Amino acid sequence: MEKGVPIRSITRSIAALKAINRHGSLSMMEISRASEVPYPTACRIVQTLLYEGLIEMEPSRKRYRPTAMVQTLAHGFQNDDELVTVARPHIVDFTRRAGWPVSVAVRVGRNMMLRDSTHANTSLTFEHYYPGFTLPILESASGKVSMAYAPDDERGMILQWMRVSQEIDLAYLATAEASLDVERIRSQGYAVQGRNHFNLTPGKTTSIAVPIFKNGVYQAAMTMVFFVSAMKLDHALATYLDDLKATAAAISEELGDRALQ
Repeated sequence: MEKGVPIRSITRSIAALKAINRHGSLSMMEISRASEVPYPTACRIVQTLLYEGLIEMEPSRKRYRPTAMVQTLAHGFQNDDELVTVARPHIVDFTRRAGWPVSVAVRVGRNMMLRDSTHANTSLTFEHYYPGFTLPILESASGKVSMAYAPDDERGMILQWMRVSQEIDLAYLATAEASLDVERIRSQGYAVQGRNHFNLTPGKTTSIAVPIFKNGVYQAAMTMVFFVSAMKLDHALATYLDDLKATAAAISEELGDRALQ
């Protein structure tokens, strides 16, 4: 086996567990679709997860939900939630001013994972997104920011990992990689996703993301999401980009101040 190639059965099992955990309750067919796993394979994975106690079948219907056992998988993860603690009041204030929801996301593997968002604080959203929701790193504004500000060797490692993955189409990856303009994102200080296709309302929203730093080191992406039908991207940039950057800078400054205490 080529070095770095993931074990497909494990990858699929993790994808199924993530899908169930993200949605809270899914039927077998929904698990198959959400995790992009063939139905017979999804059935075997679900039986294994049931045996291990990570999921359970709802008493009144054939739907599967995570159990408290899932929490034990994060027992060894140490995080003081400093980023969320610092960012929360700033992103809430931004949404109060602008109306549009904002999220803070960090890179986890080849995905961006939401740590916090203000979708529940505004009516200008189609869906509520909660911590733990993931987006593909090359098809999201936050992911493009994360890749642009990653060290060159780290960015190369992520791309190589994606190339050897059996779950990613190489033609898609080549197109997405070619569209990643690292120098432009760094020089202009933001990235955009014209239409978000991998969220809960595909094609209906656009995103603008800016970086958050801690003592000059990239930490996370802060992203504003707005309706495609509400305004053009150029207008959104002219109206909100300076405020987005100022909010991210305030979070970055506070993170730096805490590090010195």
